[in-house]
Amino acid sequence: MAKVKSLFVCTDCGAEYSRWLGQCTECKAWNTISEFRQPKAPVGRGGNFSGFAGLTEAKVQTLEEIDLTDLPRFSSGFSEFDRVLGGGIVPGSAILIGGEPGAGKSTLLLQTMCALADSMSALYVTGEESLQQVAMRANRLGLKTDKLKMLSETSVENICHIAEREQPKIMVIDSIQVMHMSDIQSAPGSVSQVRETAAFLTRFAKLHHVAMIIVGHVTKDGSLAGPKVLEHCIDCSIMLEGSTDSRFRTLRGNKNRFGAVNELGVFGMTGAGLKEVKNPSAIFLTRGEEQTPGSVVMVVWEGTRPLLVEIQALVDHSALGNPRRVVVGAEQNRLAMLLAILNRHGGLQMNDQDVFVNVVGGVKVAETGIDLALILALVSSFRDRALPQDLVVFGEVGLSGEIRPVPSGQERINEAAKHGFKKAIVPYTNVPKDSVKGMEVIGIKKLSEALDAIL
Repeated sequence: MAKVKSLFVCTDCGAEYSRWLGQCTECKAWNTISEFRQPKAPVGRGGNFSGFAGLTEAKVQTLEEIDLTDLPRFSSGFSEFDRVLGGGIVPGSAILIGGEPGAGKSTLLLQTMCALADSMSALYVTGEESLQQVAMRANRLGLKTDKLKMLSETSVENICHIAEREQPKIMVIDSIQVMHMSDIQSAPGSVSQVRETAAFLTRFAKLHHVAMIIVGHVTKDGSLAGPKVLEHCIDCSIMLEGSTDSRFRTLRGNKNRFGAVNELGVFGMTGAGLKEVKNPSAIFLTRGEEQTPGSVVMVVWEGTRPLLVEIQALVDHSALGNPRRVVVGAEQNRLAMLLAILNRHGGLQMNDQDVFVNVVGGVKVAETGIDLALILALVSSFRDRALPQDLVVFGEVGLSGEIRPVPSGQERINEAAKHGFKKAIVPYTNVPKDSVKGMEVIGIKKLSEALDAIL
């Protein structure tokens, strides 16, 4: 009988200890360390099914001998989904998709699998819902259900055994938190179960060239639940974001071994399921006809394409001793830095003002190209002076008040011109050499020049 050893693992970050501690030394969380027992040499890890036979010998090759032919991809049926994946689904890849409850993960995957089942063998494994529940959703969405194979199972060994017999080209595991292995003594959803089941499924996908899509839960702060090794062992990690009170969902790539990271796909939630949005800029620019202070349109770069987003700012006198700074869709620390720059190099002091910032449409912007647009929106609200409706702004602001260039400036300007904008305030280095038809491009080097242009 295999010797059993005890380990103490933090359920938040996955750190392992030889004894119990009250506080995790890695993530500093209290009372998150629990004990689990694991066989030293698990039986069946390499031989529960015949597909893992012969793993001990591998062929050694030089880099020159490796075939550089592009990996054959196949489309998911959604161009926005394919964009986030880097051009389509790669056979043998392991894809992890996470999101808040109700975001639409199962709906998106059910639509994808029903469409792919017409051209290839597809297997949908559900561990959270019964087969009747999945069938009811498919009928409600009006999907074609005669070819998609369904399986209700939570044992990873049984799932892989059945998959080896059915030989699907693509599989969905919904979700990894309810899967378990018989060799692991802890409960499903624990750090050890999630880690081992994910590694087991990924290994099966690589050996049988099966595209594996794994659904993962998220924690209360929006990050993927389970150990960090879960994201390391898979090939692609994507997040489906969007609040339940909004009909739009954004699919964002956080890791991709076969394409660009931080790629963004936009979907709309309808009664017939998720529908892809071909022109995301249009849905984020639903502005009123009347010009209002504190509103300006910026061009951000998401993945491999520009996106036009409206940013709003409200500056109001504070009755509190410590004025509020509220930011939705951008970084809180960046707002504090820009307010200091505006005070030092723009001569505008807002120490006694409440400042509220919102990126319209629920988009989260992390790039530095938001700086100039945010400052101009703050000044517009503070001075109660509306900016032109046909104005677009982007650029990074340095601590000394200089306006620094951002990548892909030409593409950003072209995207704004395509949507009918007539004027752009951009960094001087991003001014295109050839004039853009129907658009006036103003290049600036200092923050004072940007304030002069609007005031």
